[in-house]
Parts: sequence; C-alpha cells; structure tokens
Amino acid sequence: MIYTNLIKKAISFSTQVHEMNQKQKRKGKDIAYIVHPLSVGLILARAGASEEIIVAGILHDTLEDSIAEKKITKKMLVKEFNKEIADLVVSVTEENKELPWDVRKQAALEHIKNFSQGSLLIKSADILNNASELLEDYEKNGEMVFDRFNAPKEKIIKNLLRAINAILTCWKENPLAKDLVFLANDLQMIGSPFFMLNSPARIIEYKDYDENIELECSVCGWKGTPKSSDCINTDSHFAMDVSCPICGKMILVAGYASA
Repeated sequence: MIYTNLIKKAISFSTQVHEMNQKQKRKGKDIAYIVHPLSVGLILARAGASEEIIVAGILHDTLEDSIAEKKITKKMLVKEFNKEIADLVVSVTEENKELPWDVRKQAALEHIKNFSQGSLLIKSADILNNASELLEDYEKNGEMVFDRFNAPKEKIIKNLLRAINAILTCWKENPLAKDLVFLANDLQMIGSPFFMLNSPARIIEYKDYDENIELECSVCGWKGTPKSSDCINTDSHFAMDVSCPICGKMILVAGYASA
C-alpha cells in the first residue's frame, strides 16, 4: 500500500491537534494550520521518504503546538505510532518556545548538526514549505509580510539560510538539496539590499587570488574555497567574482590589474 493505515492515522491525529482542538491558523493568515504539516508530508512522499519519515513529517508540529489542556507528549506518540516516529518528531521540535527568539533559533541551528538523515529530510521539507509560502506572500504583499514575525526581516531570512546551509553541510546528497539551494537564492535576493550593505564582498587584487583561498559566506555561513564553490564569474573586464554556492551571495571580488 502507498496510502497506508499509519499515514491515514497520522493525518487524523494531526488534524485533531491543529484543527479540531484549537482551529490553529498560519501565522498572520486566515488559513488553517493543518495545511502545513500535510504539505510537509506530501513533499517527503515526493522525495521518496519512508513511511515512518512521512508520518513524522505530518506529526512534526504536534508536540510543539498542542494546547496545554490537550498536550501531546512523546509517550503518546510512541503509543499511537512507534518509537522511531516519536524520536523523529522530538528531534525537530523546539525544546522551549519561551526563550528569546535569538536563543531559540541558535539552539535549533546547533541541534541540526546532530540530526539523523530522517530528521534532516523532515527539516528540509518544513523549511521548503514555510519559506516558499513566505516568498509567495512577499511577492503579493511586500515588506508587510514580516510584520507577523517576532524578529526583523533580515534575521528571519538569515536564520532560514543558515538552517539550509547547516542541513546541506550535514548531508550533501539530500534529495531535496536542489530545491533548498533554489529557495536559498530567492531568499537571499529579497534580503540583498541589506546584505550588500552590511555583509559586503571581500575585495582583493587578482594577483592575490588563489582557488584554494578560504572563504565564508557572512549570510548563510557556508565555508569553502573558490574551487569548492564552483560559482565563479569571469565575464567582467574589470574583475572576477565568487558567489556562495548555497545562497548566491557574492563573497569575493578579485580585481584585474589596470592597463
């Protein structure tokens, strides 16, 4: 079976938590929240994930977002599903949402380093759905879409980009890698005026250029060399530049000697 009993049960369980128990909405929108975990499950299914990972994706916000009087626990997920699924859900759940935004997000980024491939895949699908929706809303409504968040636009974008980089650093063969890189480029573009001003490219003379020079993207955190980046532009008559292979931010400009 493709549409298994376990997947059907996960859909019912997640719907109970997000829709029936609280009529939860997407942040700043009149759209039922249940659309998000179901979309994550669909992305995972399209990526060829196992039944357990798809189910965990559908359930991934049940611990974090369940209301106090009907709180979902790991023990309940083990009982209703199994330990593997419960462990996956726990792994992508923020431990303490009462902490300041910066502290929570930094802890979440550090946590990615210890993810299994299953957890990385769920986190990838989660980011793809959330960030794609953000970009669609930005295209329709502009800067006001960031009013719904507890952090400024630049921090929201930078956190998403750093999460994408952390995921791809851990697992380059991630089946959602190309989608994440495509998304990262679009995210970086809407933040580019700020990033260009506050994170300018490193400028050197071409005589000092080396394909093995160490680079770091100040936006998404990618680390490597021009050689490993393989995103080198030599079209200009005045300089060559190297861009980040994750978010597309220009990180190095090597100026040619003047005639």
